[in-house]
Amino acid sequence: MLRYALRRILMMVPTLIGSTLLVYLLVFLIPGDPVARLAGGEKRLSDSTIAAIRAQYNLDDPFFVQYAKYLWGVLQGDFGHDFNGNSVSTLIATALPYTVVLALSAFVLKLVIGVCLGVWAGLRQGKFPDRFNLFFTIFFLAVPGFIIAYFSQYLFGIKLHWLPISGVRAGFPLAFIMPAMVLALETASPLARLSRTSLVDVLRSDYIVTATAKGIGPQRIMWVHALRNAFMPVVTYLGLSMAALLGGSVLIETIFNLPGLGGTLARAIDTQNGPVVVGVSVFLLLFYLVAALIVDLLYPIIDPRVRHV
Repeated sequence: MLRYALRRILMMVPTLIGSTLLVYLLVFLIPGDPVARLAGGEKRLSDSTIAAIRAQYNLDDPFFVQYAKYLWGVLQGDFGHDFNGNSVSTLIATALPYTVVLALSAFVLKLVIGVCLGVWAGLRQGKFPDRFNLFFTIFFLAVPGFIIAYFSQYLFGIKLHWLPISGVRAGFPLAFIMPAMVLALETASPLARLSRTSLVDVLRSDYIVTATAKGIGPQRIMWVHALRNAFMPVVTYLGLSMAALLGGSVLIETIFNLPGLGGTLARAIDTQNGPVVVGVSVFLLLFYLVAALIVDLLYPIIDPRVRHV
């Protein structure tokens, strides 16, 4: 088990370097001089001020030197400073709780909706639950998330006055019910389909047929044999989708005006605040890699055969 874990951790290193390099490169290639944008309008910073700012942000260094310095800072927990002098780590720490609450709420709702619908459809193949699951999957995969969000705001916020339209003044849970439900519905449809397909494949397996022929009860077959094996791909999806929920909250947080990581990233992109864009993107990437590692480490617990792969 230890060798398996070490092998997975070592595999993260080139992924981390390549991904962060790509993010840093994309921001580096943004046209224009970031220092010149600080002045705004027709104002002009003094040459000494420009030199000090460029030295502070390593803008005069070659690209790979800038990247190496930034990556070394990230490994020490320092995501740099934005062009206003604010610590990006502080901005992330301030916005993170809102995003975590939103992501966890959406994850729980998605888990309940997706798994329950998938198992229900898998046990009733060809009947109404299966057809309803197919309709649910196609509908929420086809309809963009922002349309669901705007429709929810109009129906539950403006017409019915059940929930706040935006902001966090109403507090938890009222302020997070609508955005969490929209984010959950947007991501629950593939989970429902995956749960159904995986369960159907397992129920058709030879060892399930053999267990049924031996007279083992259907409840025992379902809970002891079928679900455990059917949830292998589901666990993978859940682990990675939890990290994806943090990144996918950018649009939802912008629509519902939530002060989380998604909203911070959207505002940084709009104002071309490169250090914040890189810092938040790299943080989300690190979270995604850690989630993928946790999923990999859960595999041997669910299926001991994986330890020998």
